[in-house]
Amino acid sequence: MDHEPTISQDVSAKPGHRNVGKGRGLGRDVVVASICGGVVALMVGASYAAVPFYNWFCRATGFNGTTQVATSAPATGPIARKISVRFDSNVAPGLPWKFEPEQSEIEVNIGQVVTVFYTVTNQAARATAGQAAYNVAPLTVGAYFQKINCFCFTEQTMAPGEKREMPVVFYVDPSIAADHENDGLSTITLSYTFYPVRDPVVKPLASGEADKGKGNL
Repeated sequence: MDHEPTISQDVSAKPGHRNVGKGRGLGRDVVVASICGGVVALMVGASYAAVPFYNWFCRATGFNGTTQVATSAPATGPIARKISVRFDSNVAPGLPWKFEPEQSEIEVNIGQVVTVFYTVTNQAARATAGQAAYNVAPLTVGAYFQKINCFCFTEQTMAPGEKREMPVVFYVDPSIAADHENDGLSTITLSYTFYPVRDPVVKPLASGEADKGKGNL
């Protein structure tokens, strides 16, 4: 006697159950995608925040030779100990400027407020803008090198062929004398590198004259 083949009934194969499983799978996919999107957004936000945080940290601690910003001369005044300060100048590719210090090296008393000048010439036949990055060496001296006024605080816009004197007003904090790791320190190098600014802030080209006046302290 011939038997008809039997077909087992799989409950999970019913239409209703298949749709429920699919819906749950889609729900999990949405949750996973949302989490991934949130992580990506957090990472992007952190990358943008890292740059200003790093700059703030360097200014606050002198890390990596970053100099400090002062509003006035030191309260204790100059001390007898002297130190030599050398001046270095560089221009990054893409900025047609000639940039050099008027003096390559000076000797100052620690705590003495000093004004020096750098000379900048725009060698292009068009207006160009630049911003200076800076540090001091040895790198551990950054916490003691105080600037009262500097062309590096703002971007500089130069007219075609313009030549300008740019001041730096600074002192070496007398508290360095209490740091015995710097007992043998005799020379500090202040280094600048001008980088091109591609979208400069619109401002009068003559503003450099006002900066020069502020530097004569």
